[in-house]
Amino acid sequence: MSAIAGIYHLNDEPINLEHGNRMMKELEKYPADDIQTWHNDKVFLGCHAQWITPESVGEKLPYYDHERKLAITADAIIDNREELFEKLQVKKNNRETMSDSELILLSYFKWGKESPKYLIGDFAFIIWDEKKQQLFGARDFSGGRTLYFNRNHNRFAFCTVIHPLLSLPNIDKKINEHWLAEYLAIVGMIDVVDTTQTVIKSIEQIPPSHSISVIKGNVTFTRFCTLTDGEKLKLKSNAEYVEAFQSVYQEAVKSRLRTFRQVGAQLSGGLDSGSIVSFASGMLQNENKQLHTLSYIPSKGFEDFTPRHLMPDETPLIIKVVEHVGNLNANYLDFNGRDPFSEIDDFLEMMEMPYKFFENSFWLKGMFEQAKERDIGILLNGGRGNLTISWGSAIDYYAVLLKKLKWIKLIKELHQYSYRVGGSKHRLLPYIIKEAFPNIDRFIHSDNSYQFPMLISPEFANKTGVFDKLAEYGIDKTGWFSSRNIYEQRKRHFEDVFHWNASNTLASKLSLNYSLWKRDPTNDLRVIRFCLSLPEEQYVQNGMDRALIRRATENMLPDKIRLNQRIRGVQGADWVHRMVPVWNQFKEELEQLSRDSTLLQFIDARVLKKAIKKVTKEVRPEYAIDPDFKILMRSLIVNRFIKNFT
Repeated sequence: MSAIAGIYHLNDEPINLEHGNRMMKELEKYPADDIQTWHNDKVFLGCHAQWITPESVGEKLPYYDHERKLAITADAIIDNREELFEKLQVKKNNRETMSDSELILLSYFKWGKESPKYLIGDFAFIIWDEKKQQLFGARDFSGGRTLYFNRNHNRFAFCTVIHPLLSLPNIDKKINEHWLAEYLAIVGMIDVVDTTQTVIKSIEQIPPSHSISVIKGNVTFTRFCTLTDGEKLKLKSNAEYVEAFQSVYQEAVKSRLRTFRQVGAQLSGGLDSGSIVSFASGMLQNENKQLHTLSYIPSKGFEDFTPRHLMPDETPLIIKVVEHVGNLNANYLDFNGRDPFSEIDDFLEMMEMPYKFFENSFWLKGMFEQAKERDIGILLNGGRGNLTISWGSAIDYYAVLLKKLKWIKLIKELHQYSYRVGGSKHRLLPYIIKEAFPNIDRFIHSDNSYQFPMLISPEFANKTGVFDKLAEYGIDKTGWFSSRNIYEQRKRHFEDVFHWNASNTLASKLSLNYSLWKRDPTNDLRVIRFCLSLPEEQYVQNGMDRALIRRATENMLPDKIRLNQRIRGVQGADWVHRMVPVWNQFKEELEQLSRDSTLLQFIDARVLKKAIKKVTKEVRPEYAIDPDFKILMRSLIVNRFIKNFT
């Protein structure tokens, strides 16, 4: 992870180098292996470099290509290097040492504005094209790296993080009320749908999957990647589908092991992280390297309140993976003494905006701290797996079979599913009917489904028109998607770019703070395209949900993990239990903010006060799944942000 920064003067005035150096000075809070700058009369480029890959060590960045009259600063790891070498006809003796930023520059020289389409990896870069007198840049398809900017009539300035931009003169530092309205109105983990906006009104960002062109005063965004289902892959047998998947997935894992430092992986007891670890372990063994696994486990004294099909402590399953896979240095981390309430200020400083993932904040940050202590340069993760490699809900697929009147196949599947999961196949029918015919179900049974409390003040919602805007994205006044169909939601997930922002912004900023890269093979563009091309029966078959990854990891994972359809791991269930030592502080701060006139401009006072009434002296672990406690934490986070910012 590197932090990049730059300034482009849109008029004929020369660059004030002090402004560029001021931005670079602001980046000194982050660790760096090297700090370099480049400038001419109109452009200043900087790079606060952290060396991760072998090719990045000693790399000159920003880099100016005298022959092509191009300058680049980049925060990038490119994964399809061999493919690009061939297409760009790079000489074989230059390939091993060529940096990723130089590869991006050559791609731009050949393909111009189309170049981001050819790049696979995590990247954000800006190129100064001296001949065309333009800035050109891009952010990878899922926004794996952040890139913010400020523009006015005479200056375009950009940076990996927000606060260096605020150090420049003539910057409006007001909070963006439209961003805040979306954050409060959306009840899910998505922060906002407008991916060009940030919480600071004068600071914008390049959306995922977009390039940016700046010519004089004109700023243009172009979307270069749109993921759709497309044409379905047709192979002759199940075995061929598995073999094809293994080939694509193995390449995705392999390309993410490129570091001269240690390699780590977040490991739970599930299929996604287990599959990554099983593939990576063997590859690293060939390099005489061991894979370091980091596993989160609940704190001591936590009383499990969850249903029997959920498993907050996955230690027994993790141990089985470790024993079966081998070549692992396993670490079980309970992060004793850590809690979400005490982490708020640190996370706000790091994120530079309110956030919603507080339940997992303490252990996500803890993972990076532990990884840094072990000199881990790459930390593998399977965060996108539920929608790619381990996609496949049996109930929803059976609902499709019911709607298509495929009775024989449905009966056979139900029989096999019941055998694998346990219980009567007839007990599933009401759930399948409800999924297949939701309108009929609502007609027979009045829809009294629970709705997440709406945190945004009605007056603030009306002032900003937030629900009218959200409606354009299919989000209704409940604060969530009007369509409950999982196939439609998956389709939208890959077509819309805002789904990626929250999780990848977190990964990007954690990476910068701890000088290591979080990398997700399940989020590889090649893997996603392959998974979207598969027929649905590859994901659910013979009573097996998530069937593709289960079949693809035969002999690679223990069957107790691979074939487990009865128990699902759940992380962060102990977040309230951890707050016992700070419970009184938590209550006191809630009482204060319930009377805060500034906060109550944005938040519904009635909803807030109703939730506060639930906060008693006795701390109950089951509060962790109570939506009222979620909105209390979100209220605290927003209030702290407003107070710290102003």
